[in-house]
Amino acid sequence: MVGGRAADLAPTTAVKIFSAGTAGCVADLVTFPLDTAKVRLQVQGESKPLVKGQRAEYRGVFGTIFTMVKTEGPRSLYSGLVAGLHRQMSFASIRIGMYDTMKQLYTRGSESTSHLLRETGCLMCRFYVAKQRCEASQDVFLRLSSPEKEKCSYMFAVLTGCLPNITRNAIVNCSELVTYDIMKELILKYNLMTDNMPCHFTAAFAAGFCTTIVASPVDVIKTRFMNSVPGQYSGAVNCAITMLIKEGPTAFYKGFVPSFLRLGSWNIVMFVSYEQIKRAVMRFQQS
Repeated sequence: MVGGRAADLAPTTAVKIFSAGTAGCVADLVTFPLDTAKVRLQVQGESKPLVKGQRAEYRGVFGTIFTMVKTEGPRSLYSGLVAGLHRQMSFASIRIGMYDTMKQLYTRGSESTSHLLRETGCLMCRFYVAKQRCEASQDVFLRLSSPEKEKCSYMFAVLTGCLPNITRNAIVNCSELVTYDIMKELILKYNLMTDNMPCHFTAAFAAGFCTTIVASPVDVIKTRFMNSVPGQYSGAVNCAITMLIKEGPTAFYKGFVPSFLRLGSWNIVMFVSYEQIKRAVMRFQQS
């Protein structure tokens, strides 16, 4: 389409999904070392508990980064980057790109909402049936041959920490996207800023801070559980209880500073990039 500005035409869902996935990859490229340092701090002492008086290998986010570069080389900071980019293209593109569409669907009317709830209920039932079948398959596992056991072991290993990961992602999505949406709407409503980069930066910073406060406990539990040795925890709840008893409530906010540095910077880079990429795509379509 020729003529008009990019802001005159609302972006399509496809544009939002593409922009969100690309922005997620850009944010990962910038903040991946912080994420690596955060995980190292959270799992420190998990496989080999620290002896009384023994000094921790990693101290602070920047100290962790320095130690990793010194002992493992700079490339260690980007270990797993390819998988991270794949995740952003498949995950961030949907969760961020579909946010406005789902919000409009819920606010369109009671009929559309009830239909969506019915579809969601059916989907949850399918997940429950799949879960029951996975649990039942553990009984069959004992009667399988060695090659079949290896395949099943790989399948269960891939799904390790699935429930805490889903919980963490749901909490992060709610706090991250809703906070950004509300903050941006309030800033524009009271004419504090125009709909431009400073507004996006401020709203994204607030979203990152709120998300870190809400999601840190679940994030720590998820990281601990997924990086634990087999049989160490019976489940995510057992992991949380064990942490509470042995380390106290402050354990749930272990690595809060690197978590905030990572989530805050990731939100800022992602949302600013998302808004700019979305507008650039719209300008390209209209040219």
